[in-house]
Amino acid sequence: MKAILVTAGRALARHWPAMLSWYLGGIAVHYVIVQVAGIVGAHSATVGFLILPIAILARLISYVAMFLVLRDGLRELNAIAPLPESAADRRRTFLTALLAGILPFLAVYWGQGLLAEDVVAYSARALRERTDIIFQAALTPGQKLSTDDTVLNLPLNVWTIAIIVVAFVARWAWTKWQQRIPGWVSLIAVYLEVVWVFFSVIVIGDVTDRVKAWVDTRAAMAWLEQVRENVLDAVAPLRWAWDGIGWLLGEAGPILLAPLAWLTVGGVVYGQAIVAEKLRIENELLANLREHAAVVPNPIMRRLKDLGDELGSRFVPIGRALLLMWRAGPVLIASHALLHVAVKTLETYLQYGAVRLIGPHDLVFWGIALPLVSLVPVMLTESLRVAVIAGAYDATLGRLRLRQQKKVDAGVVEQAEADVRAVADAAGVLPDAVLEAGLKPDTTGGQGSMENLTNRPSPRGSTSSQNGPVTSSGTTNPTVSENG
Repeated sequence: MKAILVTAGRALARHWPAMLSWYLGGIAVHYVIVQVAGIVGAHSATVGFLILPIAILARLISYVAMFLVLRDGLRELNAIAPLPESAADRRRTFLTALLAGILPFLAVYWGQGLLAEDVVAYSARALRERTDIIFQAALTPGQKLSTDDTVLNLPLNVWTIAIIVVAFVARWAWTKWQQRIPGWVSLIAVYLEVVWVFFSVIVIGDVTDRVKAWVDTRAAMAWLEQVRENVLDAVAPLRWAWDGIGWLLGEAGPILLAPLAWLTVGGVVYGQAIVAEKLRIENELLANLREHAAVVPNPIMRRLKDLGDELGSRFVPIGRALLLMWRAGPVLIASHALLHVAVKTLETYLQYGAVRLIGPHDLVFWGIALPLVSLVPVMLTESLRVAVIAGAYDATLGRLRLRQQKKVDAGVVEQAEADVRAVADAAGVLPDAVLEAGLKPDTTGGQGSMENLTNRPSPRGSTSSQNGPVTSSGTTNPTVSENG
């Protein structure tokens, strides 16, 4: 816990003005976009819901920016992947982190009810606008209004599915040919990514609700419920255990899941900084083996495989972040969860204290002042919470690197191998498999892949120049050789 607090405090002390600015900017843009979406949604729910994801994207951009602002204060991360020096590389890093963070962020956004709050705010604005439209139509003889595709009446039809498919395919096309496309198109790619994920969540939620409603009305479900009650009534300890587990999941679940979910988002954002090392290890140690074992498919199968890889790549950064947390151990994760809960508790006390400090006033005053009064504690605690997440991620990297260094000190492994293992742990590579594959002979050059790395620059101060669609430049290249 001490390492988390030290890192969070150091990073926040340097950058708290930028943190507050990014959060406030995200909130302001989010509010404006929701209102615009509501106005448009009164006329067409489909178009309104095409605008609403931009509001969520504004929040995501602010959070990604807050995470990356703190990056220069994360010593363990910078030891593996120093900050990019050029502005172009920094923009590429930001874009990569943004694209990778959309899926986990939207999952957290939906799970914490923030998406529902956006829909409620959108609906309120759309209903006010729709009321005015209906009133104007009532004053115009002969004018008829359609209630289809308005406010929340988003039709689940072929057009909804078409939006998802077109957005996903267009996003995949950008990934495939982004080197030939102007840089400004990346903004459209980000929008397409959030659109297909957003509409997929809506469609999946709608289908799930319909299936659940259908299942709940089946006679078999009533029979199973009766059987469960009979068994629990017959065995009292079993009912106690059932109720206890239900209570534990209901009370402790949100306390543990929220910190882990946000740490996953932070891990995805920061994890892109070391993806270049992961790619270098995988590509240079395993590329030849894969190339000689691969079979070139026909064009149709190749395109289908590309689409499948594109879809699966959304979950790879999440898997890396979860694997990193697993390797960190329960003590560090529990410390982060405790600090996360402490920050949320502090937010409640700050809101209460702000209201008490202002004192009693009439309803008109509070109608104007309450949104502003409530915003200040949230701004402070959200900046602190992001810093805690960054500190937890950096402490996790430090824990993994320390384990490898202890093996070096004990003479179990050599420094070069420990460097590879540390990067592999941080990037989600299985180090044993990578190292074993690297010791196999190269079938084309007659030289082992590990031997090929002996000409790589030293990890001290050298940087890579790989700039793929999911890499961030400026990552260190550890020297690896068969002799260590």
